[in-house]
Amino acid sequence: MPRGDKSSYTGKQKRQAEHIEAGYAQRGVSEADAERRAWATVNKESGGGKASGSGRGKAENHAPSRKGGKLGGKAAASRPAAGRSAAAKQAAANRKRKAPSA
Repeated sequence: MPRGDKSSYTGKQKRQAEHIEAGYAQRGVSEADAERRAWATVNKESGGGKASGSGRGKAENHAPSRKGGKLGGKAAASRPAAGRSAAAKQAAANRKRKAPSA
């Protein structure tokens, strides 16, 4: 089996990888890098391909999926409250200014 062959993965794992890849692409990651990261996450969670065969039923570890959401916000948390407030006011003003006229 050549490297990169996905035949030993279940349909669920392939769907998970597609969904994770779409999330990375939405955040502006290149297509190739998004695919690489998605499969790395699936492998980290499930321990690799799990298509048929005995001894493949191991529990999944969902920590890698949660990790991404927990990493965000550190920069904002380290800023003073006044700085965060000013940024929020500016963002609200921008949204109001750029809102489509109904």
